[in-house]
Amino acid sequence: MKDIQIDPRGPRFGAFWQLAFSVSALIAGANPVGIAIMAVLLILFIPGAIIGPQATLQGWVFRKAIRPRLDPPKETESFRPPRFAQQMGITFCILAVSSGVLGFDTGFYVFTGFVTFASFLNSVFDLCLGCEIYLLFKRATTRAA
Repeated sequence: MKDIQIDPRGPRFGAFWQLAFSVSALIAGANPVGIAIMAVLLILFIPGAIIGPQATLQGWVFRKAIRPRLDPPKETESFRPPRFAQQMGITFCILAVSSGVLGFDTGFYVFTGFVTFASFLNSVFDLCLGCEIYLLFKRATTRAA
């Protein structure tokens, strides 16, 4: 797959959405409302986990409504680390929803808390934990030329 370059501000914008959903789920609690909120977030992660963050609903909103009002990015980044972060996000959403459905309230709060924490770091401090894990894994598994 071609290494698509994206505006790094797009995934950060998407992280604000993820933060809003996950905080709402934590406030709602481990009940049908909180579980439904995390299920919606899980659905929002699917295109990003498969294709990349540029394919998400929040990526589309960024491209159409936000990006035209901004200066061009100083640099772009590969879609691969943010896609891996989306894959981690979908995994934690699946675990949160599954825990909630199975009545394991502690698991719901722990996994939703992970999503909240990672989304907070990305949206507020521009620190993408999934991206950092991807890069560490890549460095550890790539041979020097």
